[in-house]
Amino acid sequence: MPAQSPSRPPAAPRRVAVLGGNRIPFARSDRAYARASNQDMLTAALDGLVARFGLAGERLGEVAAGAVLKHSRDFNLTREAVLGSRLDPATPAYDVQQACGTGLEATVLVANKIALGQIEAGVAGGVDSASDAPIAVSEGLRRILLSLNRARTVGQRLAALSQLRPGDVVPNAPQNREPRTGRSMGEHMAATAAQWGISRAAQDELAATSHHHLAAAWERGFFDDLVTPYLGLTRDDTLRPDTTVETLAGLRTVFGDGEGATMTAGNSTPLTDGASTVLLGSERWAAAHGLDPLAWFVDAETAAVDYVHGDEGLLMAPVYAVPRLLERNGLSLQDFDVYEIHEAFAATVLTTLAAWEDADYCRDRLGLDAPLGAIDRDRLNVNGSSLATGHPFAATGGRIVASLAKTLHERGGGRGLVSICAAGGQGVVAILEA
Repeated sequence: MPAQSPSRPPAAPRRVAVLGGNRIPFARSDRAYARASNQDMLTAALDGLVARFGLAGERLGEVAAGAVLKHSRDFNLTREAVLGSRLDPATPAYDVQQACGTGLEATVLVANKIALGQIEAGVAGGVDSASDAPIAVSEGLRRILLSLNRARTVGQRLAALSQLRPGDVVPNAPQNREPRTGRSMGEHMAATAAQWGISRAAQDELAATSHHHLAAAWERGFFDDLVTPYLGLTRDDTLRPDTTVETLAGLRTVFGDGEGATMTAGNSTPLTDGASTVLLGSERWAAAHGLDPLAWFVDAETAAVDYVHGDEGLLMAPVYAVPRLLERNGLSLQDFDVYEIHEAFAATVLTTLAAWEDADYCRDRLGLDAPLGAIDRDRLNVNGSSLATGHPFAATGGRIVASLAKTLHERGGGRGLVSICAAGGQGVVAILEA
């Protein structure tokens, strides 16, 4: 065998700073952003970040972002947003898609490249429009149109058109359903909530708290350097500061069956439009640009569950990801000052917490000797979360990372846990420290 050349020892990973973020106000679908595209919104969020941090003309290592609902024209969405921004056009960009985990997964990808010394700084983000969702033609019409495109003679075109049937012209409207089960995310969550006995009252209380926390954060100016006004909106228009448990208790259920149903439009996230971005960098790059890190991106973990053939809930993957992350970092669930658990539904948060407290579940499903235990609820989603802010799918991760980093910075230090569930039975979780 030929002699192997000496390999260079791997360098220790570098610390990755979360330097700040920017998003546009999130809007309930079919309202303020009804005519804005994903590219419009992502460019606006990115340009707001560029303006805030003086990055005009700057060539960054990369921009990673994505959308869950994309038109075919958006095959290079993030790169197009960069070209439309004031960043140096030589900044590379690419799209990421991991359902509702997209924004956090993009953050992980950029952070890892910085940690390895491959880039010095980058932007992670996400965008989604439920208003401008792509509508596909039927499979029959699609095949006929492709035949027409290939046709070279009048006869071939007429032959293709002769195959058209009335049912072929009915479009395929976008559906919020899991392809393998045909059930919506809300229907899946309703089954999980029933399995765990999550009460309607507990869900309504968590939803009301989310609105109150978000309203308080807006009032004290917490979002003044995290949000750029867009198309007339200066605040999230899904926010209901005067929401009460009593008001929510009057809503009819929208997911689940019969008298046991507990999930309403009030304790479920609304369809939302919006975009978010996060600026990450090495210590050297931050110092060179005079930027004070808000927090450090420490570590992340992803997980998936078999909700198709197994009996696990669709949105339970973060429950599995967190213990792996804790073990790798030598931490317990109680070693955090702030918890950011994405409120896909109030029941999602409550089920996640219940699972971590359940000794049998932690032993049988997570392989733990003891339950992870309870957390201090006063540290949970302290500036509001998705129930009040809204949930443009791919934009949620960037919103949470930027807000958590600023929260830790305001506190003068501490550790934060991010937990985001995603379609397809997936989850992305992460640790930040300041």
